[in-house]
Amino acid sequence: MNIKKGIVTGTLSLALCASAVFAGSVSIGQAQTVEKSYLVVFKDEGKLPAGYTDLLRKSGGQLENKLEKLGAVEVSSANPNFLNEIRKSSLVLSAGAENVIYPESPAVDADLPLDNADLYNNLQWDIKQVTNNGASWNLPGGTGKAADGKDIVVGVIDTGIDYNHPDLKENYAYGKSFVPGYPDPMDENSHGTHVAGSIAAKGRTMGVGPDLKVAAYRVFGPDGGAATSHIAEALMTAADDNVDVVNMSLGGYDWFQNPEYTTKETVADVQMFNRAIKYAIQKGVTVVGSAGNNAVDLKSPGQLSGSDNGATHRSPSSQLMIRVSAGGALKNLAFYSNYGVGKIDVMAPGGDLGPNYDPNTGAGRDNTYLALATIPGGGYGYKGGTSMAAPKVAALAGVIIAKHGKDQISPAQVKQIIQSSSEDIFKPGYDEQSGHGLINAVNALK
Repeated sequence: MNIKKGIVTGTLSLALCASAVFAGSVSIGQAQTVEKSYLVVFKDEGKLPAGYTDLLRKSGGQLENKLEKLGAVEVSSANPNFLNEIRKSSLVLSAGAENVIYPESPAVDADLPLDNADLYNNLQWDIKQVTNNGASWNLPGGTGKAADGKDIVVGVIDTGIDYNHPDLKENYAYGKSFVPGYPDPMDENSHGTHVAGSIAAKGRTMGVGPDLKVAAYRVFGPDGGAATSHIAEALMTAADDNVDVVNMSLGGYDWFQNPEYTTKETVADVQMFNRAIKYAIQKGVTVVGSAGNNAVDLKSPGQLSGSDNGATHRSPSSQLMIRVSAGGALKNLAFYSNYGVGKIDVMAPGGDLGPNYDPNTGAGRDNTYLALATIPGGGYGYKGGTSMAAPKVAALAGVIIAKHGKDQISPAQVKQIIQSSSEDIFKPGYDEQSGHGLINAVNALK
């Protein structure tokens, strides 16, 4: 399998992981214009150096966005030698091109007649799997309501949230948009609303923590693309807002020998993203991310590169995060889920197409094995992907925090509780498919 040619182009594919199978990208020829966007990462990761604006100007760059607390800036420039000029400065750690990649629409989703259905009791097998049929809601903190009365907030960095949805509006805290030209955090895609529903829906559908609060940090417009700097800014802002957990059901791959970009250009993108994750965790935010939907082993960068040279890495994939693979209703690894020793922390239900589904022929598909949750317009829909697995872990982190109290437990402690309480379902102990195991809210709250 060739990851780059089939899925990504450029440095970082910031693609939503909503569907179990997606492919395609914007070609390099389409993405390039006379004026390009760049990332400049300075050596001091806590502030911007004195004189940086003069440095940008002399190099032919125009400041577009500054991430002061991350020591990085987004710059536009029509100067073809901009990178060579800016790298001459002793203030600069790395600099490179910033890409925007547009994912395909979800390929594994479904809409079924649901008008009169008892949605939670009959169709939300995934929420029942995590909560042991709602048993965790009877334990301290189990619904996400903290004993001290403080709201436990999960930031959803995604396409936004339908804050008018009847199952979500009671638990919607606030929203912010980082999409140029789209100030409203309203979801125009459906991905973010589905993710939010898995966390904190309370109505016809339920989330793992039905009394948690969700906050929208919208980084994707209607067509789904996002610049790395906008996601990093959203994560930094969420940390400054004192959210308790952040869910990032997004990601891509970094190819370190892409002939269109030098390794230095790719590294700048990666470094800024990792700084944002580190910043959030140091401020007490538990960061959860999806592992990706390409059915590949993430442990071998060489294998991921297929017939191409060099290393390909999953991004974001910081070890400080909680990285989540996807399982099915039968506690199996979903056919699309990425895996890999040292690359997966836990598994959570993300849905698949049933035990009779043949990924090669498409025969035997059963949509009821997908994950059902909220979608915009007050509706409900099925989706399958590691994007649907990660928010269950984010919600579990939220209810663990609710049990212990806001700001009373560190992200490392939350991660350890989630891992140690998970159900061992494959090889004894840690394994490459489920990490430390399948999450279990009842065990985590005991």
